[in-house]
Amino acid sequence: MLIVVSILSIGILILLGILLAMSPGKPAPFLDENGKPLAGSISEKIFIEVNGVEQGMFIKGKDINNPILLYLHGGMPDYFLTQKYPTGLEDYFTVVWWEQRGSGLSYSPDLPKETMNVEQMVSDTIELTNYLRQRFGVDKIYLMGHSGGTFTGVQAAARAPELYYAYIGVAQMSYQLKSEQMAYEYMLQQFKENGDTDMVQKLEAAPVTMTGGVPDSYNLLRDIAMHKLGIGTMHDMRSVVTGIMLPSFQFREYTLGEKLNLWRAKSQSGISALWSDMMVVDLNQEVTELDLPIYFFEGRYDYTVNYVLAKDYFEKLNAPVKGFYTFENSAHSPMFEEPEKMQKILLEDVLAGTNNLSDGK
Repeated sequence: MLIVVSILSIGILILLGILLAMSPGKPAPFLDENGKPLAGSISEKIFIEVNGVEQGMFIKGKDINNPILLYLHGGMPDYFLTQKYPTGLEDYFTVVWWEQRGSGLSYSPDLPKETMNVEQMVSDTIELTNYLRQRFGVDKIYLMGHSGGTFTGVQAAARAPELYYAYIGVAQMSYQLKSEQMAYEYMLQQFKENGDTDMVQKLEAAPVTMTGGVPDSYNLLRDIAMHKLGIGTMHDMRSVVTGIMLPSFQFREYTLGEKLNLWRAKSQSGISALWSDMMVVDLNQEVTELDLPIYFFEGRYDYTVNYVLAKDYFEKLNAPVKGFYTFENSAHSPMFEEPEKMQKILLEDVLAGTNNLSDGK
C-alpha cells in the first residue's frame, strides 16, 4: 500500500510540475523577421476595475493603430482556443479578449452571484468600451459577441450605438428556449436514426418543451450530446474533454491558478449565470432596431444557438446596413473553424461598412 501511495504521489507531483511548466501566464509578443518584438504591436494581459470589480483581459494586435475590437465570449472565455485555432483577427484589429465579470481571469469566489445579471453585464460592456475609447484615443470601436456574449452584446449595441462602428454577432441568440427545444428534437431524432439507445433514453427522460422549459437533467447531457453530433463548439470537435478542456490546460498565457478558475467559473458564474434569463427573454421582442451596421456570422451546423432562428431574427432587425453570412463548414464557432472566410468578410465588408459578401449578394 505504501508503495502504491508513493507511486501515486510521485505521479501527481510530476503532473503538477508539467502543468506549472506549461503555465507561465505571460502573453507571447508578436515578433518581426529578426525575432524581436514587432514595433507598434501590443500583447498584454491586464486587470482593470470595471464598475467596481477587477476584471481581466488579453489585448492583442500587430498594429496599435488598427481599429479596436471588443470580443464578448459566451458561456466561458475561449481566447485559449486561439493557441490551437488562430483566428488572424490581430492582423486587422487590436483585439480585446475580455473575460467578463465572474469568468476566467475575472473570477472571484467572493463576487456575489446577484451582481451577475443582464443589466450589470450590459453596463460593464459599455463601461469597458469607454475605457478602451479613452485609452486608445478613438471615438468608436467594433463590438463582437459570440454565443451568450451576443445576448448582452446586442443589448449594449442597442443602448449605446454611438460608441460602435458596427455590431458583429457570431452565433447570435434570439429566443434561446426555442433554440433548445429545436436542438433537443433534432438530437433525439438523430440518435434514434444512429441507433444510440443510451442517448435516446437519457434525452427522453429529460424533455425540453416551450411550457416545461429546460430541465437540469438535460443541461447535464447537452454538451456531450451536441459534440457527439458535430453541432456543438465546432463541427469537427467530438469531445469537450479533448476539444476544450485539454487545450485550456495547455494554454501558456494562463497561470495554473487561472486555468483552474476558468473551470471553477464555467457552470456557476459569469455569462453562465444568465442562463435562466436567456431562456425567457425573446430578443425578437426586446431588440428590434439597431442604429448601426450589423453583421451576423452563422455556422450551418449550429444547434447550440440555432442557425434558422438567428436568420429569422436578422431578417426582422432594422439597421442601416445588414449582412448575414453562412459558414457552410462550421457549427458554433466560425472564427475558429473558418478563420480565412471570417477575415475576408471583416476586411472587405465590416471595415468598409458594406455587405457585398453577404448571403444572396
